[in-house]
Amino acid sequence: MKFLSFIIFIITTIQCQPQDYGALEYYTTLPQLLEENSGISISQDTERLYMINDSGASPTIFSMDLESKKIVQDITLSNAKNVDWEDLASFGNTIFVGDFGNNNNKRKDQTIYWLEDFDQIDEGSYSAFAKATTFTFEDQKKYPPKKKHHNFDVEAFFVFQSHFYLFTRNRIPQKEFNGTTKVYKIPMEEGTQTAVLIDQFKTCSDREDCQITSAAIHQQTGKIALLSYNKVWILENYTDDHFFSGDIKKIKLRYTSQKESITFKDVNNLFISEESSSKKQGNLYILDIEEQ
Repeated sequence: MKFLSFIIFIITTIQCQPQDYGALEYYTTLPQLLEENSGISISQDTERLYMINDSGASPTIFSMDLESKKIVQDITLSNAKNVDWEDLASFGNTIFVGDFGNNNNKRKDQTIYWLEDFDQIDEGSYSAFAKATTFTFEDQKKYPPKKKHHNFDVEAFFVFQSHFYLFTRNRIPQKEFNGTTKVYKIPMEEGTQTAVLIDQFKTCSDREDCQITSAAIHQQTGKIALLSYNKVWILENYTDDHFFSGDIKKIKLRYTSQKESITFKDVNNLFISEESSSKKQGNLYILDIEEQ
């Protein structure tokens, strides 16, 4: 009997141990309707977090109240499809949805949707018509290109100085993989545009951990964050839009999961979210970048 009690004690103790999330602080578990969360952005008043799902889901933007941690609003874009929504960005009172996921590098219909006066929409369920910017890459000639050139998938972007800046998720096979993310620039205008290649940066060489899955910029300071499954890169003190010309800090999160969304909570803290896995629902975390 004592042995059985000891076993029960051990099992209970193990189950009660807190999950180790490495450098991340657990904030909340995402609801099931956001099990494939692929983009987040914070409201101007920092009271809500806007969130989307990726390919095949409804073309809907959800709003989570950060105090109650509940979904309080959903807005479906009436003129949009969710081919492969991969990131959210905001500028002033306009929110932008990046429908540019391109795993096979053969899309010719990448689109960024705009929804203006977003923070003025009340809680509840709505439908709205969005503006749109479509684009193709200036240096892509074949759809798809050879696998050794599969670097036209985009899962990360932000708005800076009236332009969209896109960061590619490198899909080149491991044998040739070197972690290079390409940076493209598009004017923040409606209609058909060309994404102009302006820079590139080698993250690291492990294909499973060095693909850029989301990006964010702190509009007041210009501080930039790039995300992978287990790392964050912080870019500061750069010149103009030469983002890799300044200080670059690499933070190892010490916890690998399918992290696909990042936004600034404030100048020194980031919200990071992950997609669900077969074992558990995805979580929302906080990363204190000053402590790392």
